[in-house]
Amino acid sequence: MSDPRIRPAVEGDVPAILALVHALAEYEKEPDAVEATEADFRRVLFEDASPTTFCHVAEVDGQVVGLAVWFLSFSTWTGKNGIWLEDLFVLPEHRGTGLGKALLRQLAQVCLERGYTRLEWWVLDWNAPSIAFYASLGAVAQDEWTTYRLDTEALKALGA
Repeated sequence: MSDPRIRPAVEGDVPAILALVHALAEYEKEPDAVEATEADFRRVLFEDASPTTFCHVAEVDGQVVGLAVWFLSFSTWTGKNGIWLEDLFVLPEHRGTGLGKALLRQLAQVCLERGYTRLEWWVLDWNAPSIAFYASLGAVAQDEWTTYRLDTEALKALGA
């Protein structure tokens, strides 16, 4: 790896971002789950007047090989924002090179610079390599919480 760098995504990265999201879906055993398009990512990352979604990329020799997609969260207990990391992904051939840690380090720096109090994310229970990686960084599992989701028909029914 000759020229690694972590940087905020730019609009020209959108095709690579979507390709990485598809690769993540394959890794998470959900290859047909991605509905997002380049237009969706372009809109939320670059065209909205007040963006709600952000992305940093890991680039090696000019090629985007990893990403961190995130948005702001808020803690009613601290009264401060935090970062919710929606997806962290590095292509398999670039894992173990420090890019995942560098992406998380960049988000931690954003938190510290802006006075945010938390950096949080989910990890699938079966993803032992990621769980070990996060634990090695000092991250602590929040095992006492259960995630709930309303989508598709349940969301439509409740919102009607």
